[in-house]
Order: sequence, then C-alpha cells, then structure tokens
Amino acid sequence: MTKINIQFTLFSAFYSPLISTMSGGFLQAEGLEPDWSISPPGKSAIAALEDGSAHVVQSALSQGFGPLSKGEAPSAVHFAQINEMDGFFITARDPDPDFTWDKLESAEAVLFGGGQPLAMFKYACHKAGIDYDKIKAINPGGAADIDQAFRGGAGQYVQQQGPFPQQLEADGVGHIVAQVGEQIGPCGFSSLAATPDWLKTDMAAAFVRAYKKTRVYLNTASAAEIARAEKSYFPDIDEAVLASCIASYQQLGCWTPHIDIRQAAFEATLDIFEYNGLITERFAYDQVCAAPPAALD
Repeated sequence: MTKINIQFTLFSAFYSPLISTMSGGFLQAEGLEPDWSISPPGKSAIAALEDGSAHVVQSALSQGFGPLSKGEAPSAVHFAQINEMDGFFITARDPDPDFTWDKLESAEAVLFGGGQPLAMFKYACHKAGIDYDKIKAINPGGAADIDQAFRGGAGQYVQQQGPFPQQLEADGVGHIVAQVGEQIGPCGFSSLAATPDWLKTDMAAAFVRAYKKTRVYLNTASAAEIARAEKSYFPDIDEAVLASCIASYQQLGCWTPHIDIRQAAFEATLDIFEYNGLITERFAYDQVCAAPPAALD
C-alpha cells in the first residue's frame, strides 16, 4: 500500500465525497493507504500542498481568487468538485414550518464572521430579497464556537454545516428551518486541490478512480449505510443524526455524480464573490481549475 496524505480545511459530513473514499474502502482498493488531517485554525490546507505534507486537500475554488487578485498564479489547481451547492443550514430555536427568510431581519443570528460561508450567506439573503445589514449578527468564531454559543443561549437562529444542526435537533436545542444551498442554487462551493505536478502521477490517477467510484456510491447507497461506515470519523455525533444529515445532502443534490468542475458552477461562484465585492475581475476557468487526470464522466 502507498500512503496518500489528505488534508481537510473544514471537517464535516458535507465533505462525505472525500471522507467516504476512506471509510468506504475505495482508496484502499486502489492500493492507497490514507493518512488524513485537518489544517490548523487560521491556516489554509493549500499550505500543506506547498510544503509537501499533503498530496490532495479539501478546499474551495475561491481559494484561487486571492493570489490572482494580487497578480500571482495560485500554487494549486482545483481538479474535482466535492460539493456543487452550499451546505449550510439555518436552525431556529423553535419549530417554524412557515419560515421565510425575511424573519431573519431584526433577529439575532449566530453566523460565520467571514470567508466563503459569510459571502454565500449574504448572497442567499440577496436572492431572498432581504437586507443582510438588518440581521443582528453574532460572530463567536469557528464551527465549534458557533455551536457552543447557540447551545449557550446566543441567537434566535444559527448558520451551521451538517451534522451540527441535526445534532441540535436530536438534543432538542433547535429546529432546522432552511438550507442556504436551496436559496443560492448550484455553484462551485468546495473542491479538491493539488499541485499540477502531482496530477501527473500514477497516485493521482488511482485517487481519481477511487473518487469516481465514491461519488457513485454516495448517490446509490442509503444514508444509513454511508453513516455506518463514516461513524468512526464523527465520535461525538449519533449515528442516526449522521444518517439524517447525509440524507439531507443527498436530497439537496450537492453530490452530483460527475466529478469535474463545470464552467457554470465556476461562473456562479464568480457571481457570488463579485456581488460581495471580494473580487474586482472575473478570472478565467483555467486560471483556477484543471481537468481530473482520468477521463471525465
């Protein structure tokens, strides 16, 4: 077996397409033994590619916008999608089957304070026709801080990736009322990145073969089966909660069977970052993305 080093920027069930390459045995079937990690707080997983400690990382197309905005070529290329939609949920303190986005105005909401999660959330508000500035935002920090703050009584609403919201429901702390991805629609939300040199290797080709099989599995296996295999990666989450989360993402359609990053998804991401004033020019697809080393679906 050949060791393959994988690093996540964020770790949640939303990234099951990458997690399940390991938990489902698809990498191992290709002769690859995965060793995985999560990037330290405040540090991009791209740094692990640059220093050689990772072969492939979970990232986002928007990661390439920063260097390009400075006139620099990104050190990594994005060669496959992980999620083609935003994966955040909006959870309320109380059940609200008649929730509409305008209820967020004048309400206290525990939100991510920056980066892509905030940019996507603001764009969702824009598409919903509400004024983000009328929301009383509470920004306690990262995912664990946000969960702790809401559990501690902060906010009427909270923005989280699964399985945090599903665990809140199971614990009777909150009730999911909306999915941000449904409001925004398809976009290039998260992706797999690597160096151009690594994409030319036999290891990269083996990884892509495993990844293609994983995406088929995620669209054909039951949520319960996937959750059972992934449970050891989420020791603090109930297996039934994990299955509920995975089922929600299957229904959302963020794990489309194709692995290549589509032009339309890339353009939608540019729209979102342009709306937020985070880019001042529209970059070309091939400045950020590359085709997977194996044939496309």
